[in-house]
Amino acid sequence: MKFGIFYEISVPRPWSAEREKQVFDNCLEQVQLADELGFDSVWCVEHHFLEEYSHCSAPEIFLTACAMKTKKMRVGHGIVICVPEFNHPIKIAERTATMDIISGGRLEVGTGRSATWNELGGFRANPDETKKTWDEFVRCLPKMWTQERFGYQGRSWSMPVRAIIPKPYQKPHPPMWVAVTSPGTEIDAAERGIGALGITFGTFKEQEEKVKVYHKIIKNCEPVGEFVNDKVSTVNFLFTHEDTEIGNKVGRRLLGTFNFLAAQLSAARELYPTKSYPSAGLLPALREQASNPGDEAGVPEGIAIGDPERVLRACKKWEECGVDRVNFLLNALETVPQEQVLNSLRVFAKYVMPHFKEGGVQAAAAGGGR
Repeated sequence: MKFGIFYEISVPRPWSAEREKQVFDNCLEQVQLADELGFDSVWCVEHHFLEEYSHCSAPEIFLTACAMKTKKMRVGHGIVICVPEFNHPIKIAERTATMDIISGGRLEVGTGRSATWNELGGFRANPDETKKTWDEFVRCLPKMWTQERFGYQGRSWSMPVRAIIPKPYQKPHPPMWVAVTSPGTEIDAAERGIGALGITFGTFKEQEEKVKVYHKIIKNCEPVGEFVNDKVSTVNFLFTHEDTEIGNKVGRRLLGTFNFLAAQLSAARELYPTKSYPSAGLLPALREQASNPGDEAGVPEGIAIGDPERVLRACKKWEECGVDRVNFLLNALETVPQEQVLNSLRVFAKYVMPHFKEGGVQAAAAGGGR
């Protein structure tokens, strides 16, 4: 199992030019250190209008900066919103191909359809059309990446035959994923031969069953791309410290702050579900976990918070479930000071990561865990 880092880029009030810049600078410093420590990838969302929660409306720019500051990490555009009111598919194909070239073939392309009424309403997108447009986009993107010329006449968009340039550096094209936040999306992913990004809700038993179903279906899929990406990633939180009390206290503050923000964003969808966006049943749990940003409630199972031993146990459970990569969210509203975030990455790389590398535990012990 591999490990990545994941960004919403949340910015606390009061906003100022310096505050916004400092948050982005902190994120880039974390990315550079994570690359040096051996983390596998960096992922970044696309969100719009979500005050404080996510100021990442141009992830392609942030991820290009990440590519310039790293040498080995995969760069995950996760996700690109595949709704025509948000992004035109031609621009997605051109933009991602350029990012793949600039990164030297390290791009991963996550797809999705947005999940909040605030964003969908802001772009005047019809919630009942987004699943259909996403399906069109993921079937067209690989063809635009690989065919010398491409033309299309479809439900939500069309184009005459043109040469879409440049082409990606990776051949035949970058790996494709879909964000799994709505029930059943992991099945959509498997049927199309693309990776499942972010299966996070429910018990370990429920997640293990979803992973089994995903792998069963993908064996007989009709891939939308030139190859099958049969991988499962999950999103988690990370804060670890050698001192158990500090690890638990700071980690719970991180988790509580994020859940406090997420509960407010989820309210409209949970209270007014539609056929295309059914309730995920998250609101009661989020409210219970985040009665206030500093909530000291217990850490739910599977969350990588606490001392290294507890974090290791959580990660091993995800490995047992069949997850291929865990992507960690490191901060929320800058509630964790930057030096503690950087230290947490170092502690994780020293004490936890070697247990997931062949011969790594013995090598770390022999080398004093450097």
